[in-house]
Amino acid sequence: MSRHTLSVLVEDQPGVLARIAGLFSRRSFNIESLAVGPTEHVGVSRITIVVSVEGNPLEQVTKQLNKLVNVIKIVELEPGQSVQREIMLVKVRADAETRSHVLETVQLFRAKVVDVSIDAVTVEATGNAEKLEALLRVLEPFGIRELVQSGMVALGRGGRSITDRSLRSLDKTTA
Repeated sequence: MSRHTLSVLVEDQPGVLARIAGLFSRRSFNIESLAVGPTEHVGVSRITIVVSVEGNPLEQVTKQLNKLVNVIKIVELEPGQSVQREIMLVKVRADAETRSHVLETVQLFRAKVVDVSIDAVTVEATGNAEKLEALLRVLEPFGIRELVQSGMVALGRGGRSITDRSLRSLDKTTA
């Protein structure tokens, strides 16, 4: 199976996310990561979906997604042609003996400490999946007490934007 990252521009309407997730569910595809948020255009959201599937079934799902009324555009983002990031918060056991080692590790990974208590440190890290996994491997011996990780967000590299041409046609239909 191969991993695919889809960037889906949608109208910001109730139920759109549920319909999109339902298409993947009906095909028995497991969504590995899902992130939704506003774009630079009012009323338009970007959904970033990471899914592991074989090539052809994904093509079928994207064709069905394109048929949904509220979907404006779908683009598959290749890892080398896009910037992909996740954010992670991890609470690490850090007593008086280990705190300095934990702080050195945090600096090494260009992460930052966002909360400190007597027996723990909460770290915020941003990066690609490999960087975050490496940080976790190094922090694991100290004892991970709690962890939360966002879904991946991604944009294509360079000056082009998938919203440029896609939203001109939307503006004309709503004017």
